[in-house]
Amino acid sequence: MPDLYNPSHYRVDDHAALSAFIHAHPFATLVSTGAKGLSVSHLPMILEAGVDDAPATLRGHIARANSHWQEIGEGIDALAIFHGPQAYVTPQWYPSKLEHAKVVPTWNYAVAHVHGHVRSVSDAAWLYRHVSALTARHESAFAHQWAVTDAPVDYVDKMLKAIVGLEMTVTRIEGKWKLSQNRAEPDRQGVVAGMAAREDANSQAVSELMRSNAR
Repeated sequence: MPDLYNPSHYRVDDHAALSAFIHAHPFATLVSTGAKGLSVSHLPMILEAGVDDAPATLRGHIARANSHWQEIGEGIDALAIFHGPQAYVTPQWYPSKLEHAKVVPTWNYAVAHVHGHVRSVSDAAWLYRHVSALTARHESAFAHQWAVTDAPVDYVDKMLKAIVGLEMTVTRIEGKWKLSQNRAEPDRQGVVAGMAAREDANSQAVSELMRSNAR
């Protein structure tokens, strides 16, 4: 899969930071190229660290009716894209606008690209473990948590037959956090304040990410 355009001042190489980012933003866009051309699916995925020297693994599932899994088959190179907060940046937030007016709008955002070799999985036991782990992770935010075992066994078996698992062996992860690192500090602080003052959640999340990644 093609590399991400990623200037050095935006690139994130810290594995712990990237793992935490994926954990916080687990909904992925999975892209692969097969015999029928480009295939794209959107799905939540779980990143699991490798044991000893083993590579990390991404696991997810899609509907059996989705032909993407047939393109993947027993293995194919793929890219999983995880999107973090993103928001428009107006030049009005830059103090330098008053100095020389040589400013233009842009967009701040954070993404992680996970490259690897993905295969499809139809094994019922694998699927049960996967959906149980996926459910447990996301139900943990609730006071009263739902579990797969809360549903009738025959119903769960029926639902498992309707999905196909995807397991990616990770070869590399690259992060790009475009957070005005190319601007002078007064301009960057202007963006932080401007984003924080907006009411939408994305702008406020970008502002917080900029604060936590101050130079």
